[in-house]
Amino acid sequence: MYKRKRIVIALGGNALGNTLPEQMIAVKSTAQALCDLIEDGHQVVVVHGNGPQVGMINNAMAALSREDPNQPNTPLSVCVAMSQAYIGYDLQNALREELRKRGFVRTPVVTVVTQVRVDPNDPAFQNPSKPIGHFMTKEQAEHAAKAYGYIMKEDAGRGYRRVVASPKPVEIVEQDAINSLVDANKIVICCGGGGIPVTLQGDHLKGASAVIDKDFASCLLAKKLGADMLIILTAVEKVAINFGKENEEWLEDLSVEKAKTYINEGHFAAGSMLPKVQAAVDFASSGADRTALITHLNKARDGIMGKTGTRIHL
Repeated sequence: MYKRKRIVIALGGNALGNTLPEQMIAVKSTAQALCDLIEDGHQVVVVHGNGPQVGMINNAMAALSREDPNQPNTPLSVCVAMSQAYIGYDLQNALREELRKRGFVRTPVVTVVTQVRVDPNDPAFQNPSKPIGHFMTKEQAEHAAKAYGYIMKEDAGRGYRRVVASPKPVEIVEQDAINSLVDANKIVICCGGGGIPVTLQGDHLKGASAVIDKDFASCLLAKKLGADMLIILTAVEKVAINFGKENEEWLEDLSVEKAKTYINEGHFAAGSMLPKVQAAVDFASSGADRTALITHLNKARDGIMGKTGTRIHL
């Protein structure tokens, strides 16, 4: 019997393009893939990455502060908020337009500017390793470290880049509001770029110089929403072990335990497939009726129907 599912979808960078004009084009095909699922009757909640976009904003704001001594440096948390709003703006309008083409005239789409709380004692803060922004010379890097307190690291002979922490998400601050919107059958875009990283200081939420992996944020959101599925959309149709080698093997169906074995054996690259598989395992482990799917954007509908993708479950 057909069952309408509540699905959290994590969109990879390939769904958004790398520049403003590319994004305007990319969100149209992204909206078509998402609307296929909505048309099939599923309840869809969307999370997106922001890698190229937040770097572009960070670079632009840094350039402004260099040109105008009276312009203070823009915190990374504010850059994430900016990226959430402008990506959400394009994505929600593309979804709205595509839905109306299909006859869904009164289906509201809303973007929630979302804060995600992290633990200030997370070990990631002791070892910032996530590069953001443009490459700098040694002299520029020394200036940025002195002027802004940035942590700078040399990057494989290509120059110096700022590095920040990538802590795990602890709480989605706007979770209750998101729940209410989803329960009221609105299509919600939230936790963009993994969420605006904040720490709790008394009653104050303070922005943190960090980025949160959008796959881990999507996993937390899916669990708190009581979702049936977490779908992580990426540049490949399935997950592979021995990727790029002669004995490469594409995976279709994985138990949580088998997936953990492959993780421990080092089959998945850090910063690429590893966090996706880890997030999928975390979600699938949270209930016998919960399934995670990793596949390509254009294969999401086929993946839900069991025709492709890598499914992870208890």
